[in-house]
Amino acid sequence: MADETGTNTSPIRIAIIGGGLAGATLANALVQIPHLQIHIYESAPTFSERGAAVGLSSNAQQALRHVFSSSSSPDGEDGGRAYVADLLSRAGAVPMNSSRVMLGSGLQAGTLLADMTGASDPGVVVHRGSLLRELLAPLGDLEGVLHVSKKLAAMEQITSSRSGGKETEQVRITFEDGTSDAFDAVIGADGIFSRVRDYVLREPANGPESHAAKPAGFWDCRVLVPYEKAKAVIGAEHFELDRQFAWIGEGAFIMHDILEHRTMVQCVVSAVEDLEGQPDGSRKRPLTREFLNKTLDKWLDGPIAGGIVDLVLDQHKETPNAYSQYHHSSTPTYARDNTCIIGDAAHATTPWQGAGAGQAFEDAMILGTLFREVKCANQISAVFRAYDSVRRPRCQRVIDSSWEMGRILCGVAEAGLDPDGLRKAMGGKWSFLFGLDFGEYKKEAVEMFKE
Repeated sequence: MADETGTNTSPIRIAIIGGGLAGATLANALVQIPHLQIHIYESAPTFSERGAAVGLSSNAQQALRHVFSSSSSPDGEDGGRAYVADLLSRAGAVPMNSSRVMLGSGLQAGTLLADMTGASDPGVVVHRGSLLRELLAPLGDLEGVLHVSKKLAAMEQITSSRSGGKETEQVRITFEDGTSDAFDAVIGADGIFSRVRDYVLREPANGPESHAAKPAGFWDCRVLVPYEKAKAVIGAEHFELDRQFAWIGEGAFIMHDILEHRTMVQCVVSAVEDLEGQPDGSRKRPLTREFLNKTLDKWLDGPIAGGIVDLVLDQHKETPNAYSQYHHSSTPTYARDNTCIIGDAAHATTPWQGAGAGQAFEDAMILGTLFREVKCANQISAVFRAYDSVRRPRCQRVIDSSWEMGRILCGVAEAGLDPDGLRKAMGGKWSFLFGLDFGEYKKEAVEMFKE
């Protein structure tokens, strides 16, 4: 119920659908707020994160510090600095002192194009599963927050009466096991093919199908190999410093970086995808030596491709798969009434600028900031409108810019494989990502909420 000031005296109940990096980060932002009661629902029997590693740039780490800061002020980053540093250390994060961009094919293969450094605040590379484990750890200490084997079946907006007879809008969620519950807010963090997204976009004017995730025109394969093995196969000269190597070549891209306390190396092969040659509805294809050699035909006499192909295929288990990259090329809104979407459910992007996780952290930062302003459940729809207003334009710019960067890094943009042309094409592509003033951004969100 609400007291005479309009403040709720009973907790505001929030359901987060999806227990990956986005959902876990948001939960950590919201459990700090005393009048909120948080529940995370994961469809799988255990909390897990797909994929090998994730890169966290300086601004992604900055957003995470804001999430874990106990201060509600716009300058609250410092409060979370030590905590996040310790969290990333426990997860085995390895600082990337630079990202070295090289030419991997063509007459000038081996040419250094750029060394992008993080100066005093370098990016890190961390195993996705290890990062999720550390994000979930503080939530596991709280009673009744984490729920597994809860696959969403249905949602509906309802009007409920709180104690005292005051009516409020809620969302009833039903799971495939037949259980259901009502919440003051539901936040979808359930990934690229989100059920909550379908609910938010369900009206014909928006249409979930017309704004569904679509192939972006690239595929990638990511594998982890032991550090010493990678060093022996692709050359010790690539491991003299903890750095990420990115190789640009004809129609494809290769990357390798270090993680798990320098015990593992992530190897990535990506390429432009022939969408017409893919079976309908299939996101993955088995990777064979024949397929990789054909894809990297113009690379194989260069300095990196042969070794990477050997590492990718030598997994001592089932054949590795390549997965089509999907993205949300357009989304008309991230919110509807008392429901919103975050992370890949809202703005799935290709990985070419390494910004996906950072954008999810920014989502959590903004929602955490806004919910500190909430006094009663009837303000939730205003929170979600403000969130949509500040987050959607920035996230759409990331999606568009990342796709453009994919074409540059695969050598199929206007610059081709010309070193000077590539340097010019890459110059400034990250400035809008790193140039954001988070304090002002949080203030903007609060001002929109109060309008």
